Amino acid sequence: MEERIQKILARAGYGSRREVESWIKKGDITVNGQTATLGQKITESAKVVLRGQKLRLSTKLKTTPRVLMYHKPVGQICTRDDPERRETVFDKLPKLSSGRWISIGRLDINTDGLLLFSNDGDLANKLMHPSSEVEREYAVRILGKVDPDMLKRMRDGVELEDGKASFDTIKFKGGEGANQWYHVTLKEGRNREVRRLWESQGLTVSRLRRVRYGDIELDRRLRAGNYEDMPARRMRKLYESVGLSCEQEDSPTPKKRSNNENKKLNPWNKRKRR
Repeated sequence: MEERIQKILARAGYGSRREVESWIKKGDITVNGQTATLGQKITESAKVVLRGQKLRLSTKLKTTPRVLMYHKPVGQICTRDDPERRETVFDKLPKLSSGRWISIGRLDINTDGLLLFSNDGDLANKLMHPSSEVEREYAVRILGKVDPDMLKRMRDGVELEDGKASFDTIKFKGGEGANQWYHVTLKEGRNREVRRLWESQGLTVSRLRRVRYGDIELDRRLRAGNYEDMPARRMRKLYESVGLSCEQEDSPTPKKRSNNENKKLNPWNKRKRR
């Protein structure tokens, strides 16, 4: 069965549809010896070459789909390769025998919290695409005096340099002075959008954490720098939420995975010792 090249390569885990489209535009992909074109339809038996490397489509398409829930700490970046050799989120993920991990959205270097990864590019594309309207929730600590007019403006919409932006909801979660906490939600993921909305009101975000992506919440027991495999039942619900099917079989509840480099407690979750 023929499928558009960006869809079949994404489904095989080589990258998101957007990444594949950028490779095609640059002329990095050939199909049966000819430069690939956007929207070109191919089968899994086609001879596809990416920057000189032949892709094993039929093998990759049979790979069992996986989704990881990762607690990104402050200080890590979401780029796969960094010229400055800073620590990236990909450094902490388990190795795959085939395919590669695709980040579902990003968080800036000063933001921590929930990041999802999958080896299924089709799922990643669906979850990130604006048409899916997947809700993100963030916990925000604010420096400065917040008044009702500011909150109303951020709900109604503020004109930023890349267009109008707004929060769907803003809820006060406690604190006073330099330690006021709010939870905000929105359905898009523009660069530093949460920070820029608060900054448009003359306020400073001193802490920012993503606590939810769609129906997936950050487990408080999952320490910064650690990841957990998503159980099959939750994966099926995640696929269904964006109109896809997942034939993953049920398996025992996975254990949380820890990295030896990140054994220290997350300072945000420290408990008082008695």
